[in-house]
Amino acid sequence: MSPAAAAPFPRFRVLDVFLTGARPADAVGAIVARASDRSAPGASVCVFAADSLLKCRDDPRLAAIANGSWMTLCDGMPLVLLGRLAAHLPVGRCYGPDVMLGVLDRGRAAGLRHYFYGGADEETSRLLQERMEARFPGLLVVGREVPPFRPPTEAERRETAARIDASGADVVWVGIGTPKQDFWMGDMRPLLKAPVLVAVGAAFAFHAGRVPQAPPWMRRCCLEWLYRLCAEPRRLWRRYLLGNPRFVALVLRQILTRRPGPLGELRTEP
Repeated sequence: MSPAAAAPFPRFRVLDVFLTGARPADAVGAIVARASDRSAPGASVCVFAADSLLKCRDDPRLAAIANGSWMTLCDGMPLVLLGRLAAHLPVGRCYGPDVMLGVLDRGRAAGLRHYFYGGADEETSRLLQERMEARFPGLLVVGREVPPFRPPTEAERRETAARIDASGADVVWVGIGTPKQDFWMGDMRPLLKAPVLVAVGAAFAFHAGRVPQAPPWMRRCCLEWLYRLCAEPRRLWRRYLLGNPRFVALVLRQILTRRPGPLGELRTEP
């Protein structure tokens, strides 16, 4: 299904990816509504920051998954600012952990059933479920699992699909990191009956209390990258110290050369 046929909001192009021009509350509402409708075609939601766009630049398969998604939300202030200033869309930061909390909360009234796929280990998965159920009384978590740290076999994919389908999940939350989680959705979407799959990366670790989040003021001021770099320098230094300048250079080239098109020129409408 193409973005033009499926997207609930306009999309704008940055580098190789059509991003969704949505505010957080609107994105949450759209996910809850879609997850409540089992007659609708299955949908996938990617949540991308600038680093994700660089990965798409290096791997056309990932770009194809993002552009074929129902929504590819902006989980980074640079993308939000590009959407507002260059594409003239009312974009808000759809921060993955906040989108997850919003859907868990608002989905209670609709009786949505949730499945958690991912987490670094069983303890993280257990804590995530316990903390979310304590925070949102009445929340329906119908299953959770921690996948192995290797690509699943075809038999394992089908076994996983059978478990998730048997749970009756309406929303499958995928927290195994970009691009692994996005490829997983691309492989699993045709196999699953769940109306919505959402890839939320580090949200599992944050909400389980295993990894600290940046203070809200740093997130508002585009400084979350600095907080995370200081917290996990060995893992993230390449992403931020090499990736951020590369992203800026590529976006400037897109604007100045108008290739593959100026920001906001290539849009799909809902």
